[in-house]
Parts: sequence; C-alpha cells; structure tokens
Amino acid sequence: MAGPAFFTRIPILKNCSTASLIIRFVRFFTSNCPDDTVKENNFLLQNLSTLGVDIKMVRRRQPGILRKQITNENGLVSFLKSKGAEDKTVASIISRYPRSITRSHDYLEKRWLLWRSVFKNDSEIIKIIKRSPESFFRSSDNNNLEKNIAYLCSLGLTSKDLHRLLTTAPRTFSNSLELNQQMVEFLQDIGCSLGGKHKENFAKQIISKNVYILIRSTKRVKANIDFLQDVLHLNNEEVLHLLQGSGSEILDLSNEYIKRNFKSVEEKLDLLGCTNEQTTKFIIKYPLALYVSSGNLNNKINCLLEGGITINQILEKPKVLDFSFENIKGRLKTLEEIGYNFKENGISVLDCSRTRFEVKINKLTSIKN
Repeated sequence: MAGPAFFTRIPILKNCSTASLIIRFVRFFTSNCPDDTVKENNFLLQNLSTLGVDIKMVRRRQPGILRKQITNENGLVSFLKSKGAEDKTVASIISRYPRSITRSHDYLEKRWLLWRSVFKNDSEIIKIIKRSPESFFRSSDNNNLEKNIAYLCSLGLTSKDLHRLLTTAPRTFSNSLELNQQMVEFLQDIGCSLGGKHKENFAKQIISKNVYILIRSTKRVKANIDFLQDVLHLNNEEVLHLLQGSGSEILDLSNEYIKRNFKSVEEKLDLLGCTNEQTTKFIIKYPLALYVSSGNLNNKINCLLEGGITINQILEKPKVLDFSFENIKGRLKTLEEIGYNFKENGISVLDCSRTRFEVKINKLTSIKN
C-alpha cells in the first residue's frame, strides 16, 4: 500500500526536529511496501513540470524520486537562483540528477561553503554543477567532504589542484577519507621503493599530474607500473623519472588498455622500419602514446608522413602528436601552401600553440613575399 489516503504532501519545515518526526512517520507507513509499488506523487509531478523539469528524463534516470512524499525542489530552486543560476539551468540540473531535490537547505548551505573554500566565486560552482550535477549532489556526507579537503590540502596540493579535482574527478571527494589515504600511502611507498628521497612530494606530484588516480584502485596502478617497468626494461631510477613526468598521466588507465595500445604502437612502428630500441625510446619519451586509441594515433602518424615528415622526425619530437588529427591536418595544409620544407626546417613549427603558430605563419609568409 502507498500509505494513508489522507497524506499527500508535507512542506519542508525549517524546524529539524519536527521534520525528522514527519519523515519517520512517512517511513513507518511506507517501509513495508516495495518501492516500485508506491504510486508517483502527483503533487510532485505537477510541481516539477511547472519548474520546467523533464519528467521523462527523471523517470529514466531516478524513477524512485517521483514516489517520494518529502522533497525540497522549491528550496533547491530558490537556493541555486540565489547563487546566480537561471531557471532553465536549475530545471536541467534536476532533470539530469533528480536526487538533488532530496537535499535539505542545511546540506546545500554547508556544501556550498565547502566548495567556495576551493573556488573563487559562485559562478564557477554553478558552471560545474550545470555541466555535472552529480559532482555536487552525489554524496550526502558533507563531513566526509570537509575531511577530504583538509587532508588533500595537508599533502601540499594547491587550490588549483583541488579545483581540478572537483571539476574533473569529483568522486575523489565522495571516497571515504580512509580510501584516499590508502592510495596516498601506496604512492608514497612506491616512491620509496624506487629510491625516491621525498615520498610525500612524490605522491603529491602524481596526484597533481593525474587527477583521476584517487578514484582508481591501488591494484590497477601497481599493475600499470609493473608493466611499464618490465616492457620498457627500466631500472628503479628510470621508472621514478618516468612517473615524475608524463608517465603518471596514464597510470589510471586499465591495464588491458595499456597493453593493447603498447602492442599496437609496436606493430605500427615495426611496419615503418623502427627497431625495438626505437619503439622503447619513443614510449619513454612520449608515454601518452599509450593514452590515445590506437586508431587515433595511427591516423595522426599517417597524416604527418603524408605531409612530408619522416618517422625519425616524429620519434625525435613526438609532442606533435598532442594535437588533434584535424589540427595536424590543417597546419600541414597551411604550411604546404607557403612551401614550407620540413627536411630543411624541421617540425618544431607544428609543436606550438595556435597563437604562436599563426605568428610563425605570418612571419614565414612575409619572408617569402
């Protein structure tokens, strides 16, 4: 049964003790009912529709929310609008993460203050919530968030680092403090085992370079480090140097993905006449070759070769592969139009920002004319 017929909806009360009693009252009458047998709350449906929420999306994402008797959608709307969000933005947030309407005013206030300790202003937070509502509303434990922020700050991570973590890997702060501590201690032990003198700094470096590391398992990271050391024939000092550089950026990937991409790189360079030693040096110099998909990497290499660049030039300056296929293709076309000679002038012109590239092109064009 769906509860007493006389009960339809109770407004959110500011008095916590009263609200708590009401919640227990509702739970008493609904706890013995399978959730999928409870009818949707018509009052809530009408309210959400009025707010512009996509009901179909809510049903698809978190249908149980529509059966709840106590929610705080009006309070959420008022709160987010007070922080600068537009009606359309709020409706989109609720549509994509319906559970957001179950968060209390006290929860919203405290969580916002914690996020504001990392971000400069309210508009930055709104932009992130607009892009990923789950990052803000997923966890209901503000105390855990507060502990994680304090702990990560104690490691020496900067506000910029915390900003990136909250923006791109918010699940880090949903982890228990103990889980994050486990990964940090694991990284510190790795640093020590490889001969590093400052284990705390090593862990901080890895987290700063790879914000996803704290939401991966120690087992995965260990498997990746072992694989890289084995397949690249590196001693401890060389592995330490690799991980302190761009090698840390691939540690969060699945071990099978890295192995598959390594094999693909081997096969591609072998077809192009490269030795095993050249392949190894290439990956040590450019570990991100194992990050992008094999198809994407091969397309970039083929594009450069077709543009008149040799494989040895690519091996010497692999950073040119950082750019997208479309970007590389466009730059090659521009350089071809002005008669640029890669054999005489090298390929450094490709490895620069858009602004610097345009400046160089203008300079080369003026010299030619």
